[in-house]
Amino acid sequence: MSPVELAEADTLAATPVAPVGPVAPGSGRRRAANPAGTVPGPATAPAPPRAPAVPVPGQGAGPGRRRARGRGAPERPPGTHWRRIVPQALVVAFLAGGTTAFVAADKAVRLTVDGVPRNLHTFADDIGELLAAEGLGIGPHDLVAPAAGEPLEDGEEVVLRYGRPLRLTLDGQQRQVWTTARTVEGALRQFGIRAEGAYLSAPRTAPVPRAGMALGVRTERSVTFMADGRERTIRTNAATVQEALDQAGITLHGQDTTSVPPTDFPRDGQTVTVLRITGTREVREERIPFETEKVKDPELFAGTEVVERVGRPGARRVTYSLRTVNGVRQKPRPIADEVVREPVAQLVRVGTRSLPSSVAGADGLNWAALAQCESGGRPSATDASGTYGGLYQFDVRTWQGLGGSGRPQDASGTEQTYRAKKLYVQRGASPWPHCGRRLTS
Repeated sequence: MSPVELAEADTLAATPVAPVGPVAPGSGRRRAANPAGTVPGPATAPAPPRAPAVPVPGQGAGPGRRRARGRGAPERPPGTHWRRIVPQALVVAFLAGGTTAFVAADKAVRLTVDGVPRNLHTFADDIGELLAAEGLGIGPHDLVAPAAGEPLEDGEEVVLRYGRPLRLTLDGQQRQVWTTARTVEGALRQFGIRAEGAYLSAPRTAPVPRAGMALGVRTERSVTFMADGRERTIRTNAATVQEALDQAGITLHGQDTTSVPPTDFPRDGQTVTVLRITGTREVREERIPFETEKVKDPELFAGTEVVERVGRPGARRVTYSLRTVNGVRQKPRPIADEVVREPVAQLVRVGTRSLPSSVAGADGLNWAALAQCESGGRPSATDASGTYGGLYQFDVRTWQGLGGSGRPQDASGTEQTYRAKKLYVQRGASPWPHCGRRLTS
């Protein structure tokens, strides 16, 4: 029997039965005894039929237990049957409550993964637990709405969009981006790229795989060309300036070019000038200067330099491009260079020998006055014929006879004065017939 049936049976078994008197013939009931001299009272209402006693586990018939309460039997203590009913009622309530809690924890949700919806039941407490239970991992580039940490409610709609890597080349600039769109058109909308008039390397309806894809986009741009005195503006998605030129119907001839390289990417709002070029070539021979090399010579007095080898310039042949750009002559531009003759370096010997401080018999004379008279005090002075030179106007033969090297005008003033003193000791003031008297002034 069920717990409810057991409780009802115990209740009926515990109900007391009222005593009855003798039953009159034909009445079907006994009448209570009426002692003599008493007035019979009203008839007693018939008692309801008594249900048979149902044995309860642990309470079977045995010593000390009555099967039925007869006349004169002692009554049970009040509340005995409630002590039996309450535990059984608690069992029933517990079972009913567990079923209610089980039903309340179940949630009906709608899960859409990459646009594919499905309805399901779950006991998950939050969005992340739901996705984990469904075996759906999420990464940093995936989109989950509501967020993974949000609590999950009954009737919730959950959307999961997986991120897809996109190698996007937009107007010549390449970058790596992520999109949750499933088509090329959706990705363009997500990045705010205007697709009208643009060149796309893949159709708009092409799917973007989970593994990603490469997508080239060239948006429509406005480019202005200045050519032949006219201005032309076009809308283009060309990849190069040359391609845009072709779309504008502009042709380059010969040396013609543009203000930006024809292979460059044309930018929106850019102005490109077409350069009409005509030109010729010109060959010129130019001088290559020689270098001077100096070597020390201990035989020469300090301050004296003697040219051992005269330098010789070289020559080069240079080809120039002479151009006229849009009617304006440009600066010649060298385009070729050929050396015709190598230069020869000039070799100069530089004296390092110390000069004597004086010459006996000539130190007390006024050599500055003589130099001023002969050359104006200039060590490099030469006469009009080129025969005489230096402070004291030596000729080369006399100079070298006194121990000098090279030309007198190339020697230092100190050496020239020293050689002049030596000449004076040998010949007096006669070498300077006009200015010699200044020595004693």
